[in-house]
Amino acid sequence: MDMISFGSVFLELVFGHVPALPRPGQEIFAEEFAISCGGAVTSATAAARTGVRAGLCTRLGDDIGGRVVAEHCEREGVDLSPSVRVPRPATGITMVLNYDGDRSFVTHLPSVPDDEPPERGRWLDVLRSSRPAWIYVHAGIGLTDFLTAARDQGTRVLLDVSLNEIGQAAPAVLDCIPLADVFTPNRSELLQLTGARSLDDALATAATWGTPVVVKMGADGALITGPDGVAKVGDGVAQVDVADLTGAGDSFAGAMIGNLLQGAPLAEAVIAANKAGSAAAGRLGAVGPVHVEGLSTVIPAAIAALSQVTTMQPLTTGEINA
Repeated sequence: MDMISFGSVFLELVFGHVPALPRPGQEIFAEEFAISCGGAVTSATAAARTGVRAGLCTRLGDDIGGRVVAEHCEREGVDLSPSVRVPRPATGITMVLNYDGDRSFVTHLPSVPDDEPPERGRWLDVLRSSRPAWIYVHAGIGLTDFLTAARDQGTRVLLDVSLNEIGQAAPAVLDCIPLADVFTPNRSELLQLTGARSLDDALATAATWGTPVVVKMGADGALITGPDGVAKVGDGVAQVDVADLTGAGDSFAGAMIGNLLQGAPLAEAVIAANKAGSAAAGRLGAVGPVHVEGLSTVIPAAIAALSQVTTMQPLTTGEINA
């Protein structure tokens, strides 16, 4: 595999634009709706669409979300061999409501049994056995050993972040940045992480981190911050009717990795990333609408066998492609 995306995955129930959030007891109607999937699968999908060999490292559970993600990966050519199946519900479920030019989420995350090994402990084994050229991962608590191992073996890191992760542990996020090859916050995330009052001040702080920072600016493209200053990249941004911003940033990151893998310099890879982010904003769902009728034969044998499985087991190529 050329790249692997590490993280959780979600089944998305996405509602198109509504005039406002419903009040208690009120029902509102959306003209558009889609079922999609998101999380780490989004960046892996975007990378695969550039033609590179992309993999996904996550937990796939005994639930419809896991099967939808697996079917989508089969269709898009995303390799699931770094993932494991677990005999329980494991896929997050997110309701997305688009309104007022943005979106809100309601999410359920299945609980993890106390006796189940931590997922991040398995990530290190996957990293060392697969030795991808690039990985995509979110910054957070307890990630520095993993990032150091990636750097030690020559694997390059695209580090992303969310407002929730910054709010929970900003110092841990800052500890991760020097271990990455590219850091890709959006404007709001960079402002919150730096505590700056202006974007210029935030960019000046980012320039001291020693890691190239690509700031996602939505319809304004992106800013690349490095030792040579700040460069604005607006090429690649397309005029689209915004349907749903969910997954635009992850699609941006995955397309960037795909183009870097094919030899593009960073500025050119950002142009391709702008294009992918624009396309994502014009569709419902992080990876776009997925077809779920009948699911597929991606992992029926594995799902049928789950009742007899007592520990996590890696997904083998045979189970994925059966």
